[in-house]
Amino acid sequence: MRHKILIVVLLICSASGWMHAQTAAKDTGKVVIVQDEKVKQLVSNHIEINAKAPIKGYRIKIHFGTDKNKAKEIKAQFLSKFPDVPAYEKYDQPNFNIRVGDFRTKLEAYKFLKQVQVEFPAAFLVQDQIELPKLD
Repeated sequence: MRHKILIVVLLICSASGWMHAQTAAKDTGKVVIVQDEKVKQLVSNHIEINAKAPIKGYRIKIHFGTDKNKAKEIKAQFLSKFPDVPAYEKYDQPNFNIRVGDFRTKLEAYKFLKQVQVEFPAAFLVQDQIELPKLD
């Protein structure tokens, strides 16, 4: 019963806001949106929280071992072959891991894995927290 009352109240509020916008649009030729400042704050909070949220995806592990210099060498070798693909160095005791790429789907990662395995035959897919690509 409460849901029905809430829906009716929301419909009345949105209809009165729509009619106000229509009246304002007739007077000036522009649409005027009337909203509480708290709505803008909630939207900006939502955007901020989602920007910080980790995103599950896939990367390709091309190296893991205990030698830090060897890991850095492999990372540099990868970046020289694939300069547009990000490479990440992570230390999980006692291994230094080199993971590459930020793929949202397993299919994307698998396609790139086949290219990488030519140079790095021991490479394999792993699930990881990925970063979204920067928007231009």
